[in-house]
Amino acid sequence: MLKDVTFGQYYPAKSFVHRMDPRVKILLVIAYIVFVFLIKSFIGFLPLIVFFSFTVALSRVPVGSVFRSVKGILFLVIFAAVLNLFFYGGNDAKVLEIAGYPLKWWIFSVTEQGIINAAFMSLRLVLLVLGTCVLTLTTTPMDLTEGIESLLKPLKYIKFPVHELALIMSIALRFIPTLMEETDRIVNAQKSRGADFESGNIFRRIKAMVPILIPLLVSAFRRAEELGDAMDSRCYSGAKGRTKYKVLRMGYRDLLGAFAAALVLTAIILINIYFPHIV
Repeated sequence: MLKDVTFGQYYPAKSFVHRMDPRVKILLVIAYIVFVFLIKSFIGFLPLIVFFSFTVALSRVPVGSVFRSVKGILFLVIFAAVLNLFFYGGNDAKVLEIAGYPLKWWIFSVTEQGIINAAFMSLRLVLLVLGTCVLTLTTTPMDLTEGIESLLKPLKYIKFPVHELALIMSIALRFIPTLMEETDRIVNAQKSRGADFESGNIFRRIKAMVPILIPLLVSAFRRAEELGDAMDSRCYSGAKGRTKYKVLRMGYRDLLGAFAAALVLTAIILINIYFPHIV
């Protein structure tokens, strides 16, 4: 169900991670994404998985809520795995055989390296989503806005609309769970009227989505208009003349987070140097 997707939702708690400076958390997530792409072998994922596990434990967010975020990209993970499984064309690729019959048909073939690449890419995508999900689960949309605006503050000197960009990103994140709940309600309403979204070929299923997309678009525009009216009624005029109710300050938690990220980066670099070919 769409309501089970937790990406973009905030889980209220009083934890070590929740109390960290949002600017540091954003930078740590960016570093985390870079780390994922620096890894060259399965053993390289070990320090990153340990770092992620400790972060989830310190955040006091239910593990199920974190892993439910993978549902949103499950199709992408399967698609990437299939591409790597059947279309790997490396020079060292050797087609696997079952009972003497090669697993090859037309342009499709299953190789040992293809299986390894499929598993590697799937794990990389899952870790990417899990890491970003922890950020949204432990940081309120308001704190995300403040953090993004503070990090992009130097761009104000070239007349870049930093505040407006941060506000747009925050609203977009906040609307993800809202639109998912709205989609779930529309689907249930259409099913109660006899709509069938699960049977038939792919073209029939796509056609069946039309009664969902139109009400969803109407609802999204209505919510956007209501939000704009609410901001106008409160005399919102952008960043001009605005002050901060909450001033962001870094503490010992942020230093510990940066130190842990440095340790993970060091471990990944050492693994890439000394164990580059270990699966």
